[in-house]
Amino acid sequence: MTLSSVQPQTLASSANSTSNLRLKDIIKTLPREVFLKDPKKAWLTVLSSVVLVVVGYLAIAYSPWFLLPIAWIFTGTALTGFFVIGHDCGHRSFSNRRWVNDVVGHLTFLPLIYPFHSWRLGHNHHHKHTNKLTEDNAWEPWTIENYEASPQVVKVAYKLTRGRLWWLASILHWAILHFDWRRFEGKEREDVKFSSLFVIGCAAIAFPTLIYTIGVWGFVKFWLMPWLVYHFWMSTFTLVHHTAPDIQFKEPQDWDEALAQLSGTVHCNYPAWVEFFCHDINVHVPHHISTAIPSYNLRKAYQIIQDNWGEYLYPESDFSWSLMTHIVDQCHLYDAENAYLSFKEYQN
Repeated sequence: MTLSSVQPQTLASSANSTSNLRLKDIIKTLPREVFLKDPKKAWLTVLSSVVLVVVGYLAIAYSPWFLLPIAWIFTGTALTGFFVIGHDCGHRSFSNRRWVNDVVGHLTFLPLIYPFHSWRLGHNHHHKHTNKLTEDNAWEPWTIENYEASPQVVKVAYKLTRGRLWWLASILHWAILHFDWRRFEGKEREDVKFSSLFVIGCAAIAFPTLIYTIGVWGFVKFWLMPWLVYHFWMSTFTLVHHTAPDIQFKEPQDWDEALAQLSGTVHCNYPAWVEFFCHDINVHVPHHISTAIPSYNLRKAYQIIQDNWGEYLYPESDFSWSLMTHIVDQCHLYDAENAYLSFKEYQN
């Protein structure tokens, strides 16, 4: 894992206290242009993702068997770009028109069988409560008490997806949470129900048609394998965004909004082709300062944040197997003093 030379002062100096820093203070240092939506750039991201996905499926169709894994990785990563476009739509940073955001969000999430409104509402909750214990719904570590009180099958699932099978976590999150509209009330429930039934209905037509026309292997080849690659990236991106052995989740009474977003969000550098396919979603610090910043303005905003708030930023990392093992071998259970307790430490 490669770290930057900038050390975040908040990790040590504010471990037991809140700062006077406010999120609005950080936002005020960003120029107006990073918040502006550019329809041309927005639709170019759509066009580029569509082209990449089409190229990916052509590669799957014509590749010999030994090149299929490369074609699957290419296509699954391109489909992750679809998700990032829908992600902007969920934050209303794709278009100024709500209906455009909703239509594009539903269509880009459709190949992934992901209910748009369910994800949108849950993800916005994550932004409001980033790294807040008992509230954040993205990779929140369990307390020892909650872990011990869980049924054995739940313990096993948690242990596996917090370890070397982290890449399965996104699938469990998708299946367990995102189709249950009963968790919502009023209009939100109706929106989530619509999104859920929309993707279920489309899948009920598309999946049997695929299997009937190209067989079970064709279904696996053209849909399942790229979908699994997409979930690998979803699990990986979301885990790395806010998880490190020294990034602390805070009890609600000790939580500091500005520090959670600024110091608790990790900038990770991925291979350039992944960054391009996924529209810079891993330039993640500015996105947590303000979800109104479109994806194509994230790099410019990040440079300004580095210039003005570099002392608060968590050191940058480079994506690698060593980075992932550094996280998944240590970041298991919540520890009030040391951020995390590994399963190995817990068992001893």
